[in-house]
Amino acid sequence: MSLTPDLLLQGYAMGIFPMAEHREDPEIFWVDPKRRGVIPLKGFHISRSLRRRLLRGTFTATINRDFEGVLDGCADRAETWINAEIRDLYVTLHHQGHAHSLEIWEGDDLVGGVYGVALGAAFFGESMFSRRTDASKAALAYLVHLLRRDGFTLFDTQFLTEHLASLGAIEISRADYHAELARALGRFARFGNGPIPSAQDVVQFSTHRS
Repeated sequence: MSLTPDLLLQGYAMGIFPMAEHREDPEIFWVDPKRRGVIPLKGFHISRSLRRRLLRGTFTATINRDFEGVLDGCADRAETWINAEIRDLYVTLHHQGHAHSLEIWEGDDLVGGVYGVALGAAFFGESMFSRRTDASKAALAYLVHLLRRDGFTLFDTQFLTEHLASLGAIEISRADYHAELARALGRFARFGNGPIPSAQDVVQFSTHRS
């Protein structure tokens, strides 16, 4: 049975997510990690260098302005799990209002971004990309601010990487994740429920670290 947008949302609600082995592989499989990466929404860290870059004003942020551009930016690498079917599924979820993107621009150039799926008060981060230094970090900084403001309680990053750990991400057990997920799904939040915050607001409400 082929994967449908409804089945994909059911999977997220169960705590699993889809992947393909590589871009050309037509097979999709479900993943349920024993250890789950999450970013505590009150524990995001902005380094001094990222703080300076944000306040410099060279980046601007938007939401849902170029979802497919962000999706394609995330897939534009030597190895990617985003095959054609997965791309089509997330584009459909975006049109249905379930999948969202946050874009980082430098002038008219899309230089970074992140996309994911929102259910209840849970946001499932799928992937991010960067074409300029700190662009993906900037995207996460804006995203965390929006999630906190809009009432989300869970930011799922799927796995913990060194890059994410430097920003405050942690690992939790599968059991703890499912408990947090159940609580988040029982609450309501609306992604992008307000204007994009200023760089000053993003910096002010994040934890500074060197």
